[in-house]
Amino acid sequence: MNQLIVAFFTGLTTGGLSCLAVQGGLLASSLEQQLEQQLDLQVEQEIAARRTRRSGKNRNRILVHPRLALPILLFLAAKLVAYTFLGFLLGALGSVLQLNAITRAILLIAIGIFMVGNALRMFNVHPIFRYFSIEPPKFITRYIRRKAKNGESFLAPLLLGALTVFIPCGVTQAMMAVAIGTGSAVQGAVLMFAFILGTSPVFFAVAYLAMKLGSRLEKWFMRFVAVTLLVLGLVSVNSGLTLMGSPLSVTNMIQAVKAAQPVAAADPSLPQSSTTTLYLSAGNGGYSPQVLHAQASSPITLNLVTNQTYSCVRSFVIPSLGVEKLLATSGTAVLSIPAQVAGTIMRFSCSMGMYTGEIVFDK
Repeated sequence: MNQLIVAFFTGLTTGGLSCLAVQGGLLASSLEQQLEQQLDLQVEQEIAARRTRRSGKNRNRILVHPRLALPILLFLAAKLVAYTFLGFLLGALGSVLQLNAITRAILLIAIGIFMVGNALRMFNVHPIFRYFSIEPPKFITRYIRRKAKNGESFLAPLLLGALTVFIPCGVTQAMMAVAIGTGSAVQGAVLMFAFILGTSPVFFAVAYLAMKLGSRLEKWFMRFVAVTLLVLGLVSVNSGLTLMGSPLSVTNMIQAVKAAQPVAAADPSLPQSSTTTLYLSAGNGGYSPQVLHAQASSPITLNLVTNQTYSCVRSFVIPSLGVEKLLATSGTAVLSIPAQVAGTIMRFSCSMGMYTGEIVFDK
């Protein structure tokens, strides 16, 4: 459930803007007739408003024409259905592939690099970043525009909404990778449904206002999206490095600083850890304690305790040992860790690289 909430709010906060940056142009091109009709209607309403003001009547309110909103809603509905089905296929694919932690980490890094490249392209940093732009096949664009010009105004947004699966934005691609990682067709479908549902309000509001206001806000809007993509791309790369157990990730660097500080008080609900038997709480908000100390040159028993845990913390990973274990919602899972040399720092995390911790082997 926690993963679905994260997916929804990711779409609500950044996904809608990112998707609109990639797909907004095609949406506008398929709504040429509605835009022209809207402009004509606005002119008529403004003339009527001036006449009422001159006549002394207090009726200067300009009504919003519904024909501009309806095609956007049709577009979003078709997009929601298409991406839910895509999530189903991706989850089913993940159940067959069974991606390990390293593969998921590489995928996260690749997606992050792609998002950063897109942001730099939008900032016009260098012509080489134009290769990070994904455009739909020309025949799809021509077909949609032809349908719009032929008067099939509602068909065009429906087709475009369904065909956006071929031009996902960077944030959507990251969520698609998560859908594969679920390893379940149903979970993948629900995850993508939650994400696209979250993108819809922002997508609709900004698209509607953009069509009403024209290109006056386009420059500032594109800059905001570029900054958002840049930040999310860097976060994705960092998550991939964390999932690999790399000391170069920002998360692991912060963790190393924490390890050098005095050990925090243990969770009072856990049994007392010893040098060879460790207890780690896997809660919805992360692992506690984040730094464990163990005796070197001796096998270690690690007890992972969960209590109504539903977040990705349940998917426990130790990259250096190739350990990947899905924890029960509530209970205790026992892992045997082989003896390590003194000074070894064994990092662990969830399967998304969001929650981390480490075991330090002392002399």
